[in-house]
Amino acid sequence: MAASGEGASLVEFLAPGLVAEDIPPLFPLLAARPLIGAMIALFRGGDEEVLIRLMVLREVGLRADAPEWTPRELESHFAYLSQTKLNTVLARLREHALLLWDSERRVYQLSSEGRMVLSALSNLLAFNLEADGELGFLAAQVAAGAAVGKLAPEALSHLLARLGELEEEFAQAVASGSEFRLRAAQSKLASVQQWLDRANAVMKNLADAGLDDDSWRLAQSIGQRQSRLLRMASVFQRELAAIARQQVHLSQGGLSTSELAAWLKTQSLDDLAALADGQLATTPECSFVLPDVMLDNTEEFVAREQPNRKTSAMPAPAEIEYTRDVPLEPPRELVELTRMLAGLNTPASVADTVVGGSFSSASYRLSLLALIGETNIGPELAPLADLPLTLQWGDALQAVGRGEVAHISAGRILPQQTRDDAPA
Repeated sequence: MAASGEGASLVEFLAPGLVAEDIPPLFPLLAARPLIGAMIALFRGGDEEVLIRLMVLREVGLRADAPEWTPRELESHFAYLSQTKLNTVLARLREHALLLWDSERRVYQLSSEGRMVLSALSNLLAFNLEADGELGFLAAQVAAGAAVGKLAPEALSHLLARLGELEEEFAQAVASGSEFRLRAAQSKLASVQQWLDRANAVMKNLADAGLDDDSWRLAQSIGQRQSRLLRMASVFQRELAAIARQQVHLSQGGLSTSELAAWLKTQSLDDLAALADGQLATTPECSFVLPDVMLDNTEEFVAREQPNRKTSAMPAPAEIEYTRDVPLEPPRELVELTRMLAGLNTPASVADTVVGGSFSSASYRLSLLALIGETNIGPELAPLADLPLTLQWGDALQAVGRGEVAHISAGRILPQQTRDDAPA
């Protein structure tokens, strides 16, 4: 009767004329109905009830040397539980065949279904304590299945899917160009490195597992995806190095823009508001938001929140006058610095070269000096980078006291012929 009742309830979920046993994805679940029923009974109810049932069942199953329990032993072992609640838990576990009761010998014993559920739960709890342990758990399922000749394709699919999620997460971090997202992804890759190494060792041992064609294709895809993930470490390093070359340093060996941004991220909104009070003459524009992303979000909001919004017609196109594009002019400081250094014939002080005007102008000129001699650089900066000059830095700070600059790193700019003629 119970089976027919369950079958009748399944019919309500199916299209007319279909039988539950004829549906391939549903048939394995129907075949494992006793085990699934035991898990439903174990996890049905409130959180507190489920936790107590799991605790009782785990304690009963942990006594390997004496797996049989008398009612007196259970009462003594679970003395910290209410006697009424303990009897209720034991009755429910007996009712759903998680605990077996031998009426002749008057002892409790864990059923085979209960021990299988506890074994799976123990693996989950063990990997739950590890950082990014879900990858280790999935690799363990593959290794265990291959070791006993019962490797399920679902285990390989889950492992492949998790590796795909990590690869997509790392790819988005690289595409963002954000130093903070790249460093977070680099840290994530380092934390899952141990699981990737162990999963790689598991996949190497699958050659002797006798896999079918589908499982073998999944195993090959897993190996390829693991190789791509392991190569991401060099990709992160290359992207971070490129960002480091673009950083503006306030002084030689001093703060960089990344360090300043990291410090700002640690401040609260109130602290930032107090810091900017009276300092900003204009309101900053949200140049970090891409117009196409804003348009996509707006269209999604209108479609979701205002589905009945009427579509208005666009006005007729107006007559416009076509103009030619105006070439982008390079910054004035860059042009002046390049012109001044191009006519440099004798060594010059860094302070005399960059200081002038305001602190921001001096910082910008100082950051431009670091580009001299660079090869992989944009066309607008190439004239400066190709100048035959050499930077020579000292260990001390030089007092300036003008142009909003108090001190600057001592250094000289040497023409190429001066450096070649200098004694060794």
